[in-house]
Amino acid sequence: MPPAEPPRLSGPELAALVLSGLWLTLAAVVFAIFGFGGSEGAIGFLVVAMVVFMPVAMIWVAATAARTARVMRDESARLHAAIDAIRKAYIAQSQSLIAPGGGQTTVARKLDEIAAAQRKTETALATFSSIRPMPSAQPARRAAPAPAPAAPADDGQVALPLGTQASDMSPPLERADFIRALNFPETAEDKEGFAALRRALKDRPTAQLIQAAQDVLTLLSQDGIYMDDLRPDMARPETWRSFAGGARGRAIAALGGIRDRSSLALAAARMKNDPIFRDAAHHFLRRFDQMFSSFADDASDSDISDLSDTRTARAFMLLGRVAGTFD
Repeated sequence: MPPAEPPRLSGPELAALVLSGLWLTLAAVVFAIFGFGGSEGAIGFLVVAMVVFMPVAMIWVAATAARTARVMRDESARLHAAIDAIRKAYIAQSQSLIAPGGGQTTVARKLDEIAAAQRKTETALATFSSIRPMPSAQPARRAAPAPAPAAPADDGQVALPLGTQASDMSPPLERADFIRALNFPETAEDKEGFAALRRALKDRPTAQLIQAAQDVLTLLSQDGIYMDDLRPDMARPETWRSFAGGARGRAIAALGGIRDRSSLALAAARMKNDPIFRDAAHHFLRRFDQMFSSFADDASDSDISDLSDTRTARAFMLLGRVAGTFD
């Protein structure tokens, strides 16, 4: 193992050493020629010491400050390099999860399996034509089921509605599950997040919004834009309610709380040059608008604050600013 090199003096330290030597030499020459000027006693000695050593002390204070600033700049540069390396590794890892033959990621496969199971359940329930729709009120954001053709009367019995779907039989989606699903699972081991997502996918309008949000989040990730990296300025619930009531432009400008210039620039360029991204973004913005208009009717201020902190809401803030919704 080669011996460690002795620490070298930096430029400011060398300059401080030279200036200190020059000042001490000059002070020695002055006092040798002109004497101490009659300075006697403790006070005279203190004055002489201050005249000689105070400039030296100030020189080394400046040199130490310059060295500290240089160390901080080096640490900052290393930190930025480490962050860039982590981001590139994360992007590479995300891309490596896609199979060479056009396969889907693990999360996408799970969502497809859930959707397939849901379709099978709807088909099985639709065969029971004598089952009436449940009289319980559906949530405001759930679309009304299309009227089904009436079954022909048999032996004088009253015709019953057909085409009952699983969405008509399932209980209303809990607001906490709805908000949790819009934030998506944190990791592959987030059992609560996946459970909330499965329950949310049983509600058709919510499933459509989640699919639209997943599409834009996937497209944004291709440019290295991740919602976890964004720290938006959170708007007050009153502003969100104004948006739900139909307000647009500067009246709801506070909703565009994304300030990350690089993310805004990349998203704006993608919106301008990529028609697929542009269509997906506008589709997502329409879905979010429709959802929130219904959600805000019976949501508390706390519910609105929780929803505004989800990944889906951050994507809305980013794309809304790029699309000019808040101008």
